[in-house]
Amino acid sequence: MDQADTRAAIRARLIELYPALRSLRGERLDQVLGEAVIRTAPAGTVMFDERNPCQAFPMLVEGTIRVSKTAPNGREMQLYRVVPGEACVITSSCLLGNSPYLARGIAETDVKVVTLAQPLFSRLLAEHEPFRTYVFGLFAERISELMQLVEAVAFQRLDQRLAALLLGKGRVIRTTHQVLAEELGSVREIVSRLLKNFADQGLVALERERIEILNPQGLRAIAENA
Repeated sequence: MDQADTRAAIRARLIELYPALRSLRGERLDQVLGEAVIRTAPAGTVMFDERNPCQAFPMLVEGTIRVSKTAPNGREMQLYRVVPGEACVITSSCLLGNSPYLARGIAETDVKVVTLAQPLFSRLLAEHEPFRTYVFGLFAERISELMQLVEAVAFQRLDQRLAALLLGKGRVIRTTHQVLAEELGSVREIVSRLLKNFADQGLVALERERIEILNPQGLRAIAENA
């Protein structure tokens, strides 16, 4: 596929994933894409990091990015994931406030991102109402999610949160105890101990980088126990 075909495919994919761009006239959309930069990165790439300058607005078209916050002691908590069709609210906030990143973004899989440099992002925000509505709607959605995260961390026991997390991942979960700990804002040793306790109760079966839920009703009882 040559460069023109690649651009055409990216254009079609962006319009499919980000409806706010559909109302841009053809020439205006071509101009936006002409200024945009297409970036690809393998899994594990640090897409942005705390205290680094924020210079572009990413629009994810392939892959998944995990956004997390790291404490001074090295403990990491996942804030949210970005999937195709979504954007990173922390990036939006940093661009609007001309401030450095407050969190880290890591590619969980191979990713493809279309990035809009800050001047282009600012022009679209000022001139294109559907794009502006999309960005601020994203703020509202993410703030609601983060408030739910704060509530869970503040008011729920870790075993409740772990049970709920497992239930949300399907019957067979391929992951590590370290990844689960990062999602919960805890440490691997504590999560491993809780998982072993779940296994001793017959709720889950543990293998290397694999967890099978044997008794979802039992896990749900733990998750919902106030």
